Amino acid sequence: MTVGLGPGESAFPGAEVCLRPGVSGAGVCRGPGCVGGRSASHRCVAATFAVGGPVRHTRGVTTDSARWQRYWDEHAGDYDRQMTAWDRRLVGDSRTWAVSRARGDVLEVAVGTGLNLPLYPEGTRLTGIDISSGMLDRARSRASQLGRDVALRQAGAERLPSPDASFDTVVCTFGLCAIPDHDAALGEMARVLRPGGRLILVDHVAGSSRVVRLLQRLLETVTVRQAGEHFLRRPFELLAGHGFDVVERERFKAGLVERLVATAGPVTSP
Repeated sequence: MTVGLGPGESAFPGAEVCLRPGVSGAGVCRGPGCVGGRSASHRCVAATFAVGGPVRHTRGVTTDSARWQRYWDEHAGDYDRQMTAWDRRLVGDSRTWAVSRARGDVLEVAVGTGLNLPLYPEGTRLTGIDISSGMLDRARSRASQLGRDVALRQAGAERLPSPDASFDTVVCTFGLCAIPDHDAALGEMARVLRPGGRLILVDHVAGSSRVVRLLQRLLETVTVRQAGEHFLRRPFELLAGHGFDVVERERFKAGLVERLVATAGPVTSP
C-alpha cells in the first residue's frame, strides 16, 4: 500500500511544511526556505523545485525547471520501456546491485516510476521523492500492486524536506544526472543520513575516452535544455567534500557507468 499524502502533509517526520510559493526577483527565488537565493520556487520546506517556473540558480547552475518537470511528466508513460532497454544494453544488473545494499530506513532520491521498488530487501522502510507528479502516480500504482508501504512525495533533491540523520540508506539510481545542482543534492543526502549510513549511487558519467566525452558534450547541447540531463558529471569527485568515505566502486562500459557505495561521517553543524 502506498501512503498518499495531501497538501500540508509530509512524509518526513518533523519537517516544516510551507505551501506558499517563493517570491522571485530577477529570476532568483527569495521565498521562505531559500538559502542565499539558491533554491527554486517550492511547496514543502523549499523542496519542490520545478513547480514555480523558470529559475536561474546562482553558482553557475542554470535551470528551466518548469520545462523539465513538464518533460518528465509527459514522458512518464514510456519511461519504463526506455529505461528497461537502457538497463539491458548498458547498465546490466546495476539496479539490483544498488538496491540489494540498502538497509533500514531508506530514502530513494528521484524515485521516478518506482522501477527499483520490487528489488528492495524485506524489512526496509521506504520513502521516495521525485519532482514529477506523473512519475509519482506510476510509482504509487506500482507500490500498490506490490503491496509495499512506500511514502512518496513530490520534492526536489537540493533541499530535502527531512530532519538531519533521518535515514540509514540513501539510494539514487540514474537521478543525479538530471538534478540541476547535484553538488547541493549530495550535501543534502549527507545531511539526512545517520552517521555511518550508506549512500548508494548509480549513474551514467563522463566516459574514459576523449572521443566518448566529445560525443557526450554534443549530446548535452540537446539534453540539458530539453530535460536537464547531463552526461559529463563525476559525482564520485564531490563525495569527499561532503564527508563521505567511498567503500565500494565500479566503472564499466568505457567508463560510462559508475556505481558506488559510500558511508556518511558524523553530522556537523553549519
